[in-house]
Amino acid sequence: MTIRLHVVTGGHPFVAADFFAVFDWLSSREDVVWTAVNSPSVPDVDPPDVILFYDMPGLTFTRDAQAPLETPAPTEDQRRVFAELCERGIGMVFMHHAVASWPAWEGFAEMVGGRFHYRSGSLRGVEYPDSGYVFDVAHTVEVLAPEHPICEGLGDSFVLTDELYCFPVFEDDVEPIMRTTFPVDEPTRFFSADQAIRGRRNSNDGWTHPAGSALVAWVKRVGNSSLAYLQFGDGPTTYADPTFRRIIRNAILWSAPTP
Repeated sequence: MTIRLHVVTGGHPFVAADFFAVFDWLSSREDVVWTAVNSPSVPDVDPPDVILFYDMPGLTFTRDAQAPLETPAPTEDQRRVFAELCERGIGMVFMHHAVASWPAWEGFAEMVGGRFHYRSGSLRGVEYPDSGYVFDVAHTVEVLAPEHPICEGLGDSFVLTDELYCFPVFEDDVEPIMRTTFPVDEPTRFFSADQAIRGRRNSNDGWTHPAGSALVAWVKRVGNSSLAYLQFGDGPTTYADPTFRRIIRNAILWSAPTP
């Protein structure tokens, strides 16, 4: 069975050649045909079997230090696309910064399983500060579900150099499959996302955050669809990592609907 894969990008900078090389590598090894797109859709002819989200819609960075971010809500048509994906059973793989998408729409966070906040906001009636990040961390990832197809070939643990986040995750609503041993319960090890978009990168002066979640990969069912979130994937070092590529491969094959 050929898997038709759409790879959605936009709204966040990335090194395109290195990132797309991951999917060229995948298609050279598996029966996967991939297409780069700017937004998810479900066309009548040749709809995708899986959509991989590496985008970040619903945020506009203004470069204004006083008001650096606008957060428009999705249109009815944009919401309808996600409803149709779930109804049709199209697989969804969300990567890295995609978890920050659509902060004005709580339904998106409910679907994915959490939200990264670029500025303080409410989620499930709880007020959160802006989320934290830290670049280029060589951290150990523990495999929690070795029997899960996404974890095939990973062993008990592995080391990955990547960016890590500190943000709220709905741990009771997802099936955890991997977690980091990095001390996410120590927010001082992270930097403020809000300060970064105001021009103060790698700063946490006066910033604090509740202990973050150690989960870096999880799965869930949403309607008729299989959904995975993978926190991995900041840049070229990660893109080229063989373990990262295996995880992406596994997630795409797992999420594809069975004929």
